[in-house]
Amino acid sequence: MIGLVLFLFLFPFASVSSYPNNCPKCGTMDVPYPLSTSDNCGNPNYKVYCKNDTLEFLSSVGFYYKILNINPYTSSLIISPPFIQKDTCQSSDLSLGGFKIGENSPFNISSRNTVMLFNCSENILLSPLNCSSSSPCRRFEEVSQGRNCKNTLCCSYLKDASMTSHRIRIRDGGCTAYISLVDFKAEESINAWRYGIELQWIPPN
Repeated sequence: MIGLVLFLFLFPFASVSSYPNNCPKCGTMDVPYPLSTSDNCGNPNYKVYCKNDTLEFLSSVGFYYKILNINPYTSSLIISPPFIQKDTCQSSDLSLGGFKIGENSPFNISSRNTVMLFNCSENILLSPLNCSSSSPCRRFEEVSQGRNCKNTLCCSYLKDASMTSHRIRIRDGGCTAYISLVDFKAEESINAWRYGIELQWIPPN
């Protein structure tokens, strides 16, 4: 009888302690498990960074991207694409070769991203990308951030299984700028575009 009482007394605590350990909010943003901002919470394999109350994702080449939102139910988050630098047609992560995730990372670039590349060399015309006048990159040139890339060679593509899910590559001599849209629909107004790079994570075992 004493053993049963002890079991019932301790069992609730054992159950609670087995729940995932969510990290504290970063500013106003929740940090759901398995995302981890410190060694004391979340899963350290799913590292994100809280800097000045802003949650950020660190690429494998050392560039920080602001996390715009997180959906724990779809195991996904959206990061802000890098800005195109003023008076140039160059993304701010050009010197690092663009966006890259380690091959062994639990994160990958989802297939809901439409990537637009700008200021490309003519070699890109040999690739299976949409470099036509109907590409959404031509519409992006009409907004303020895209005007510096106007009249450059631009192309777009939908991230899918045929392309690497760990990289958006830019470089001197290739394409020097990019932007990404999540869940792009051709019929939408440009004012409805959702700028970002959606990442998915593989849930921990």
